[in-house]
Amino acid sequence: MATLSDARRVVIKIGSALLVKQGALRAAWLVGLAEDVAMLRARGVDVVLVSSGSIALGRGALGLPNTALALEQSQAAAAVGQIRLARAYEEALAPHGITAAQVLVTLEDSADRRRYLNSRATMEQLLSLGAVPIVNENDTVATDEIRFGDNDRLAAQVAVTIGADRLILLSDVDGLYTANPSIDPSATRFDMVDAITPAIEAMAGDPTSSLSKGGMKTKVMAAKTATSAGCAMAITEGSVMRPVSALEAGANATWFTAQIDPHTARKAWIFAMKPRGAVRLDAGAAKALAEGKSLLPAGVTEVIGSFGRGDSIAIEAPDAHILGYGLTRYTSQEAEAIKGHRSGEIEAILGYVGRAALIHRDDMAI
Repeated sequence: MATLSDARRVVIKIGSALLVKQGALRAAWLVGLAEDVAMLRARGVDVVLVSSGSIALGRGALGLPNTALALEQSQAAAAVGQIRLARAYEEALAPHGITAAQVLVTLEDSADRRRYLNSRATMEQLLSLGAVPIVNENDTVATDEIRFGDNDRLAAQVAVTIGADRLILLSDVDGLYTANPSIDPSATRFDMVDAITPAIEAMAGDPTSSLSKGGMKTKVMAAKTATSAGCAMAITEGSVMRPVSALEAGANATWFTAQIDPHTARKAWIFAMKPRGAVRLDAGAAKALAEGKSLLPAGVTEVIGSFGRGDSIAIEAPDAHILGYGLTRYTSQEAEAIKGHRSGEIEAILGYVGRAALIHRDDMAI
């Protein structure tokens, strides 16, 4: 069974019903969660929080009814609540010397490869600087057509984006049951799910909380997304103080196991993409790639085809045989302009400060 003992990068999803009660923040609970985050960070674990709560907090502040809101009301509530939510996390994490960062996304950010790379690069930079990103759907601008609709799916997308190896869904239930335990007293909980079969999917129920959009169905969908990308996922009851510590201590949970590691899954994903063009390298660059280094513009001798930023392109050796594939950080026109040049010359050539690597080693499958 998966555990947190050897985790390197963890995404924790917090639902509105855990964070907000009767329109007010559960401040003491959040303090306990911050202690758990500090515990993980002290072990060298990267932590990203995917938090609901902005609409629930804004609803209370604006005096809106505790019923279904019109889209415009939800957006207004999010605008008011998001600033409160961000401040609450900042104040909870600050005593531990942890910097909180706010990251707002929409479904389009993961569907569009360029935006996907932007959000991935931003979160990687934040994590490298020791910050804890607080991710939420950008409810102030999201519409029914582009919104994730629940933060279970959002958390899974974030886990895939940053290559997390653990995803924890803090919920109002302590795992996946054979049936709804509030209706069927004979329902039993799964400790572990190795494969998400149609039978497992059929056991998922619908949302029960007026504050929550995600029921067990969305959690199983999240598990499919996460585990297929090499990230194990746990569903556990989150209302207790310090819920992550409770999970480590053996609290009831359902773990969905991943069959491969995130690095291998990402390489397989890149290999499966259709390349839009190619770059040919000199011998020195080809040797550097074999040693696990990123591809710098200086090592490129030829740019082939027309491609945009974020597209998959083939990486060719000097004799034109394919070494692998990668997601380019520059368009074909930009790559043509900076090929053969050192990274320090990019700004003078393009007129802006670009990224040092044409293809980062994390976005490459050799």
